[in-house]
Amino acid sequence: MSFENLNLIEPILKAVKAEGYHTPTPIQEKAIPVILQGKDLLGSAQTGTGKTAAFAIPIIQNLFAENQKEKKHKAVKVLILTPTRELALQIGESFHAYGKYTHLRYAVIYGGVSQHPQTLALSRGVDVLVATPGRLLDLIEQGFVHLDELRTFVLDEADRMLEMGFIQDVKRVRAKLPSNIQTLLFSATIPFEIADLARKMLHNPVEITIEPKVKTTELINQSVYYVARENKNELLVHLLKNTTIESALVFTRTKRGADRVSKLLNRSGIASEAIHGDKSQLMRQRALDNLKKRYTRVLVASDIASRGIDIEELSCVINYEIPNIPETYIHRIGRTGRAGVNGTAISLCDETEKEYLRDIHKLLKKPITVMEDHPVFQYTPPVTNPEVIKTARQNKKFFSMRKGNGSFRKTSSQ
Repeated sequence: MSFENLNLIEPILKAVKAEGYHTPTPIQEKAIPVILQGKDLLGSAQTGTGKTAAFAIPIIQNLFAENQKEKKHKAVKVLILTPTRELALQIGESFHAYGKYTHLRYAVIYGGVSQHPQTLALSRGVDVLVATPGRLLDLIEQGFVHLDELRTFVLDEADRMLEMGFIQDVKRVRAKLPSNIQTLLFSATIPFEIADLARKMLHNPVEITIEPKVKTTELINQSVYYVARENKNELLVHLLKNTTIESALVFTRTKRGADRVSKLLNRSGIASEAIHGDKSQLMRQRALDNLKKRYTRVLVASDIASRGIDIEELSCVINYEIPNIPETYIHRIGRTGRAGVNGTAISLCDETEKEYLRDIHKLLKKPITVMEDHPVFQYTPPVTNPEVIKTARQNKKFFSMRKGNGSFRKTSSQ
């Protein structure tokens, strides 16, 4: 099937072609006709499957047809709610790209920057508003955003909203919207809380679940290194000295950790920048651009960026710290191996993170390859005897366990 078979108007077909796309992805093929018909939709698809275009293209077409009749742009007709600034900006870029020949107006609002340019854009009138929850609610309360004439509401990355604690904000936003609107909910996964939210927000939705022929995780060469916590820095530098890793995204659990690791890499001669919620939007965008242009090789990010970063041909993701939520692991490594291209994901697991890794194994339904030969620590699989583990932790030195015999072998870092 081609985009021409989806009954799209010429301005959109021209824009899609200019972006280099000719064949819709499965989520686009199924979702575009549903949205064009004005129906509610619950969509589930993995990261990197073209989900943004799946809702942006039909929304642009519906708006274009409506504006041809009404000829006014002052009122917000479409609201897209998304969890992070990076995602909001990427969605805004998609609307600009696919709607470049339609003369529709778009605005992106998010926190962490001055609100003045955003309120100025709103005062001029916009058709499509892309927003993060906090800034949107703030501007609604200040009277800068009016949603009385809203036609379509899109909740993107709903499960990420749940993980980041934004669900109550989502409910507050939904309560301020007209009741008779088209609602589209997209989520990579559908946990119970999201299914419950969908039941309350959607009216007779069409449900679309895309199970790719090859799962994203199957396109990614996953491996794990067992290493003492105090030796992680040494191992990370050793891995990144490998020049076959052209670009890497290193994940930490905290903002402070991201800054610390970035400084470590720069001191070691590896060009790196950190990106997290405490950085200004200008600094975050510049760091992303520098990695994309290969001015730097490594971007160190906190978990808030695990879905908000879209870098073509990212060669490697490194989990400097194992996430305590298994789904976050999937979201992190999904930054590589995108659009059918193979990728690499490396995890550094210390003695405090074994339970996190065990939960990830359960989610994946298969173990991750253990790299047993590296200069920092020679790994022998650990046993799960609680008393043995307790003794090892109390020792405050790092030990490895010979599986099955209950004896310790002291290891040294080189």
